[in-house]
Amino acid sequence: MNVAMRAPFPYGPAMAIRIGYARCSTNAQDLEAQMKALLGLGVAEDRIYMDHGLTGIGRDRPGLAQALAALREGDTLVLAKLDRLARSVPDARDIANELEGRGVTLALGAATYDPSDPMGRMFFNIVASFAEFEADLIRMRNREGMAIARAKGKLRGKKPKLSEKQGKELCRMHETGEYTISDLAEVFSVSRPTVYRTLQRREAP
Repeated sequence: MNVAMRAPFPYGPAMAIRIGYARCSTNAQDLEAQMKALLGLGVAEDRIYMDHGLTGIGRDRPGLAQALAALREGDTLVLAKLDRLARSVPDARDIANELEGRGVTLALGAATYDPSDPMGRMFFNIVASFAEFEADLIRMRNREGMAIARAKGKLRGKKPKLSEKQGKELCRMHETGEYTISDLAEVFSVSRPTVYRTLQRREAP
């Protein structure tokens, strides 16, 4: 969502604005909840930047880059939760230090982080640590869930595009030497990589 143009700083504290940032990895409903929360925290709809389908691990996020670029001295970056901004303590601290150097404050929900206040900095570090801990727990649970599913035979990889009978026939035709890989791909209406994979599976012991 693009932010409306405004005259460059400086104009004094009265011109300070609130810039919102929202991010979700996959769940669109979560993004809607964050949007609602940001609006309730006093952020104008045209001042909210979003990233959809991106994790918070890397900094290569277009919406975040635009939000940071829109901030000026005296402004406030507003987030529903800190884990929307970063999923690791070092990354969260880097962004916070960047905001501090530019004279920008950071609001996490209804609480405002003041980088110049020792208590505020301690609070931020604690919240960042919990966000990273939560992310680690989610990754661990996902790995455990996949391991259990594999053990139960529920994760078997991609289903072959050709049936067992079609795979045997493709290999038989290939062994005659009368058909190229391209010919086989056309006959069975599959891609060349699929033909190669089918042949490799048949040759495997």
